[in-house]
Amino acid sequence: MTRKASSASNPQVVDVAILGAGFGGLCMAIKLREAGNDNFVILEKGSDVGGTWYFNHYPGAACDVQSHMYSFSFAGKADWSKRYAGFAEIHQYILDTTEKYGLRPFVRFNQIVNEARYDETTARWTIRTQNGDTIVARHFVMATGPLHVPSIPKIRGLDNFKGKVFHSAQWDHDYDLRGKNVVSIGTGGSAIQYVPEIAPDVKQLYVFQRTPAWVIPRDERGYLGVEKSLFAKLPILRKLHRARLYWSNESRLLPILNAGIAEQLQKFAKLFIRYQVKDKALAAKLTPDYTIGCKRILISNKYFPAFNRPNVELVTDGIQEIRENSIVTKDGVERPVDCIIMGTGFVVDPRDYLRGFPISGREGHELLQDWKETSKGYYGTQVAGYPNFFQLVGPNTGLGHNSIIFMIEAQVHYILECLKLMKQKSADTIEVKQDVQDEFNAMVQSGFRDTVWNSGCVSWYKNAEGGNFALWPFSTWKFWLETRKVKAENYVFGKAGVKSAVPTRRESAA
Repeated sequence: MTRKASSASNPQVVDVAILGAGFGGLCMAIKLREAGNDNFVILEKGSDVGGTWYFNHYPGAACDVQSHMYSFSFAGKADWSKRYAGFAEIHQYILDTTEKYGLRPFVRFNQIVNEARYDETTARWTIRTQNGDTIVARHFVMATGPLHVPSIPKIRGLDNFKGKVFHSAQWDHDYDLRGKNVVSIGTGGSAIQYVPEIAPDVKQLYVFQRTPAWVIPRDERGYLGVEKSLFAKLPILRKLHRARLYWSNESRLLPILNAGIAEQLQKFAKLFIRYQVKDKALAAKLTPDYTIGCKRILISNKYFPAFNRPNVELVTDGIQEIRENSIVTKDGVERPVDCIIMGTGFVVDPRDYLRGFPISGREGHELLQDWKETSKGYYGTQVAGYPNFFQLVGPNTGLGHNSIIFMIEAQVHYILECLKLMKQKSADTIEVKQDVQDEFNAMVQSGFRDTVWNSGCVSWYKNAEGGNFALWPFSTWKFWLETRKVKAENYVFGKAGVKSAVPTRRESAA
């Protein structure tokens, strides 16, 4: 398969255009091929596949979901080195899977998409990239995920700093941290991994904490050679192991849905902090004042002990300004700095990270305008007003207790079922009805009542208005069951060139 350059006058025409070559985009591509459809293209902004695991390669980067769960169910790996794999092993798995399923010829790298518009006349999506390429597709699948645009805080004086500055997702491995005064801003999932890795090398490490995180022990055990051999020779054993991990993870939903159970778990988390941190006052600063689970629970055996080092200081005072060679906190203390590392996470609200990327659906529908109040969809996969548009890891599909790969596979299955139904009905378009989407989102938001997610903390799961746009508040098996089959009555099926108002489910029934 030869990739051809495209332009507005000579676009590449495909059945499916996939945006993103991470786990989501690759899963979509694999299942399209298995269904006999090779008429697709994957547009990837990076220079290789991997998504999150291509861009995040900071020291200590690893997954907080078990290796055998953080992989495709249909592409098992028998020889994972340990319970929770590091970034290099995960990325190698993605590379190996890409080669196994022959996906590389379908990927166009270094393609930053900056516009996607639906044409009602042709029932086609036109996707344009920054370098001038144009792709026309019957179906558009956005598989970018929410964690791909680094969040850089606005701090007074940052532009005047003469030292080194980089985000954890843009780690500069050529910069030698040894003997340097280093500031780490943020104490989220990335920071708790790289802080203990760089602490032994730097002269002084200042860890700036706005809000402490609940951190629980990490299972660092490796898989024995005999275990790997058995998994390879008897795949059923690997599948049973994966099933055990899945149901073990599902049990973690109980304390999230029950504040009373969460409070009991919290007691053990507090003991873990006191056990690992020698200084009682310091341990108190590292102990959150919100219910465990309200924000993302992190796992590490190394983070807290790093603060026992004489060259590591926890700073809880806010930043007043950054000067040319130092950082000043609001209490007036000035600290010398050579390097600032932003462990500040990602821009997760689609209304922010999609700015500059207009997505236009049927006449009168602009995605950012439709999502003005909050981002929402139907099973995080479709959006009313946008025919033949699909998302992977869209609104309310994130998890706080299990593997997102499980959700991705369920979504991909659902998309393929939609395409089959279109074919059966000889339809050019499929679109979820507005009232169906509204009822679905009301059901999802009701699911957050009486959970720890609604216990009062401020988290990236919520938008500025307080709505939880990120998480699925139920069990993953519920999501799986509900995406096995497509309910035709929840959709309108159309023909190219026919402009009409999309009926609601109630109007259709009448």
